[in-house]
Amino acid sequence: MYRDSDDPWGFTSRWYEQRKYQLTLAALSAPRYATAFEAGCSIGVLSEQLAARCDELLAVDLSDKAVQMAAERLEPLGERVVVQTRDFVADWPTGTFDLIVLSEVLYYLDPAQLDTVIANAAAALTDDGELIAVHWRWPVEEYPQTGDQVHDRLRDSELAHTAGYLDTDFRLDVFTRKDRQSVAQREGLV
Repeated sequence: MYRDSDDPWGFTSRWYEQRKYQLTLAALSAPRYATAFEAGCSIGVLSEQLAARCDELLAVDLSDKAVQMAAERLEPLGERVVVQTRDFVADWPTGTFDLIVLSEVLYYLDPAQLDTVIANAAAALTDDGELIAVHWRWPVEEYPQTGDQVHDRLRDSELAHTAGYLDTDFRLDVFTRKDRQSVAQREGLV
């Protein structure tokens, strides 16, 4: 995909992408996260926005070219943002994260790979951490699963569902390791 274009999905130019990023960031329940992991960062457009809310961000992608472009985009943010070429299915990062972002990546996985990623993510979330998943809902012949299938599997996992958004084009769900108080409850509003 990156051989023919530096931005094959229009991450920097399409309103669809800009809107999706805004809804993704709005769905997060904390204003700031200590450590975050983004799988499938592509050219780093969402990564740049996530980094504004994270003390440390690890962003990975399979494509060397995408990682190079993401690293260039994120370089002004310094050492607190690390971009790597990595297969997050076979080589999940060590450590724990307050935020795990799985946006537009899980439908590339077969069911066994998806189960592995869900287990790895659940184990890597801190006790008060969040996982956010966002996926295109339209069928794509080359994808082993649809966005809805991926999100249904996440909803059936051991993770607690805390927030969601659904429209014709994409689905967004937020999960934690266990049920916890809402933002209003944590701020003493109720």
